[in-house]
Amino acid sequence: MNPSTALAQVLVDELLRCGVRHVVLCPGSRNAPLAFALHDAAAAGRVALHVRIDERSAAFLALGLALRGGAPVPVVCTSGTAVANLHPAVLEADHAGVPLLALTADRPPELVGTGANQTVAQPGIFGGAVRAAPVLGVPQRCSGQQAHWRSTVDRAMAAARGALGGRPGPVHLDVPLREPLVPEPEPDWPEPLDGRRGGAAWTALPAPPSQPVAAVELDLSRRTVAVAGHGAPAAPDGIPLVAEPTTGCWPDALGAGPWLLGAPGLPRPEQVLVLGRPTLHRSVGRLLAGPDVAVTVVSEDPQWTDVAGSAVATGTALRTTGIPDRDWHRAWTTADATAAKAVASTLDGTSGLDVARQVVAAIPDGSLLMIGSSNPIRDVALAAVPRPGLTVLANRGVSGIDGTVATALGAALAHDAPCYALLGDLTFLHDANGLLLGPAEARPDLTIVVANDDGGGIFALLEQGEPEHGAAFERVFGTPHGTDLAALCAAHRVPHDSVTVEALAGALAPQPGLRVLEVRTARSGLRALHARIREAVSGSWSAAPR
Repeated sequence: MNPSTALAQVLVDELLRCGVRHVVLCPGSRNAPLAFALHDAAAAGRVALHVRIDERSAAFLALGLALRGGAPVPVVCTSGTAVANLHPAVLEADHAGVPLLALTADRPPELVGTGANQTVAQPGIFGGAVRAAPVLGVPQRCSGQQAHWRSTVDRAMAAARGALGGRPGPVHLDVPLREPLVPEPEPDWPEPLDGRRGGAAWTALPAPPSQPVAAVELDLSRRTVAVAGHGAPAAPDGIPLVAEPTTGCWPDALGAGPWLLGAPGLPRPEQVLVLGRPTLHRSVGRLLAGPDVAVTVVSEDPQWTDVAGSAVATGTALRTTGIPDRDWHRAWTTADATAAKAVASTLDGTSGLDVARQVVAAIPDGSLLMIGSSNPIRDVALAAVPRPGLTVLANRGVSGIDGTVATALGAALAHDAPCYALLGDLTFLHDANGLLLGPAEARPDLTIVVANDDGGGIFALLEQGEPEHGAAFERVFGTPHGTDLAALCAAHRVPHDSVTVEALAGALAPQPGLRVLEVRTARSGLRALHARIREAVSGSWSAAPR
């Protein structure tokens, strides 16, 4: 047996001993020993192997599997630019605290810097985005190496899980391999490679230790509003709550909360409780930036939301005192009921807001819903009625649109009930390679709903969408593409249907396999529609009792 084959067999075995159940593999030459070892493990029923030809989509597939499953998922690739294509998913995993293992084959040190083909300096390529970045020594044909190999895998897995201190996140394991890279007929090796010493099995990783808790105290008798974002803990009862859809407390939140925060005449709270990392709404940002509001942050994310630097206290847990003001809470809930009716009556059936409202209302209990960044996640927050019974996920670490199709497929592969994704057209096109599945690859029960407004609708709602920028807007911000999504899906042999907003709810009944539902929406009137909703909501406070 050659050294590269021996190392690959040991690494794969130790990954499985450490609890890995899914691995994503990209084809390549330098990572061939790992590919053979993974194929053998999958054939033996020890691991679910997913093969993808695009490293960027592969990394986001692994991210989705880890995001839903909670356990580290390796993505294995060859050397060179293949490694660089993992970077977007590594960044998302870093900021979102997702345990991802970038397992990259590398050229041996003597080839680096010599002009050898497909050779780059891989150590440190992900910078500070990874929790650890061990580099294995080049394997030799001698005994006594597997202890180091297995220990390195154990440490990498522990770092990805957050068991070495800090949050879970990505780890880069760099594996230099010399030729030969394919198995040889002779299986002999100087020592057994089954992970046993003296008849005892190597020990899998222990559970992560509990993290230190730093509690902050908050007096709820003061007029308080809570805003919750990605990674939010449970919100205290009895105070108005504005929550993003990916939080566990979204079903208990004010349905029209983001609109109310921007409404004229809003009574100012004395303090705001920030839970997790809210990033969606400018109205939340303006509230937190107010000089007359005390901000308390409770989050396990070291990059908690405090853009304006206004937080007076931060911690990882909350200790409350005082009794919430019932009249204050009643005023908010009454205003919310009025505002929610105003939103519903103003929607015109042509926008992504309508699509989001229909999707959230129609999909069955137990479903997983993956929401794309840009407008879809905001459309859900602004127009859908919060409800329990769903697992709502999104790439909110760095909020990019890339890799979302693959992330949705990965999450769906780890979910045992119907799965849905709500994406914009640019998000869908940006990761069209996520649809590229070989005939032997598992296909989850996933319905991808694409709200297609032929471009970047979110920019119509930002400063770029002001009328004075009209001459430049359409080409450099609106970016119409005119792509035939049906033809694109046909090329990937993925079923596609075009449906209207009115017919969407009926089309969302669970179906087996992967499919795409395209809903044509309009973005030309999007800015005006949002203005009409804000105007309709503006009277909500006048209807609330004081």
